[in-house]
Amino acid sequence: MGIGERTLEGLVSRAGLTGFGAYGGKRVLVTGHTGFKGSWLTLWLHMLGAKVTGLALAPEDPSLYRDARIEELCDGRVGDIRDAVAVSGAVETSDPEVVFHLAAQALVSRGHEDPLATFEINVIGTALLLETLRRRARPCAVVIVTSDKCYRPSDRPHRETDPLGGDDPYSASKAAAELLVAAYRASYLPVNEIARHGIPIATARAGNVIGGGDWAKDRIVPDTVRALMRGAPVVVRNPDHVRPWQHVLDALDGYLRIGAGLLGSPTGDASRAELADAWNLGPTLDDDRPVRAVVETVISKWGSGSWVADPSEALEREVPYLQLDPRKAHDRLGWAPRWDLDAALALTVRWYRSYAEGARGPELRSETMDQIRGHMSESARRRSTSA
Repeated sequence: MGIGERTLEGLVSRAGLTGFGAYGGKRVLVTGHTGFKGSWLTLWLHMLGAKVTGLALAPEDPSLYRDARIEELCDGRVGDIRDAVAVSGAVETSDPEVVFHLAAQALVSRGHEDPLATFEINVIGTALLLETLRRRARPCAVVIVTSDKCYRPSDRPHRETDPLGGDDPYSASKAAAELLVAAYRASYLPVNEIARHGIPIATARAGNVIGGGDWAKDRIVPDTVRALMRGAPVVVRNPDHVRPWQHVLDALDGYLRIGAGLLGSPTGDASRAELADAWNLGPTLDDDRPVRAVVETVISKWGSGSWVADPSEALEREVPYLQLDPRKAHDRLGWAPRWDLDAALALTVRWYRSYAEGARGPELRSETMDQIRGHMSESARRRSTSA
């Protein structure tokens, strides 16, 4: 299927994503563009006609960014978010109208292993980016991606007004990043003065994101796929832990809606000032599942395999229950997940199957782009049904 400009514009319009048209021709900086979510976002922005510059570490192997040749679609720059010269260089060169900040140390397990680097990357790196943008003093919409793990543990779904915190370095670093953004909004870039300074900042707290091209260690879907590709049993640390699973494109849909709204393009009922806030992006409250259900579904859709529980592999301080309340995004952004967990897992397995069967380059990119178009088509179908 081609992605001619008219075809894509028509799909955006039918899907009710007219705000996404704001990205056409826009200069967009994506930090962490070589990572899992960053690669999907870079590709989607390219499809929307944005001029994307990326700043990230060199991709690891395997890599969605490299294997699907997304590197051909952006001005990718290798650099560390903790490096002031690299950050200022990327900002100066890209002259961004929108920034999506995804560069992060994104794993709970790695946070335990190297807490200092985790805080440096997730907190100091975010501060360095915000300070660079503040001193640059040019209008720019900013979306800072944090995590569902920024909240203090609770036995109910988290709302955006809940206390922030964390009992492990990764979670604490994400809570600290949220507090940092709030401090910049209060001290330097107040929401009631956006017309003056032109730098609205929002944070996005997504759930446990799944999708093709995630190869991170100690994430259950990549761990499951690696075991299935080897023909080995899947080792499950915490089979009864519940998480807010969602497809990567549902999370990115939210990021793109927030960014477009901060630019002034309507994506819901919230004003620019209201959008410069924290947003939960998670599955519907009746679509949470334990880890064992996710593993069993992946095995079923793969067609073979088995799993075993191994509590000795459990990570310290992983909370047993984590869920987000996404009603604010539903009500104010017009955002909602387009795929339930079963559909998300089916598409995820399809992507990894393509990879396992040798798809690389244009073929793998085509599979990835087809899923983006499929997500927009589902938005169009739902809009048509509800009209």
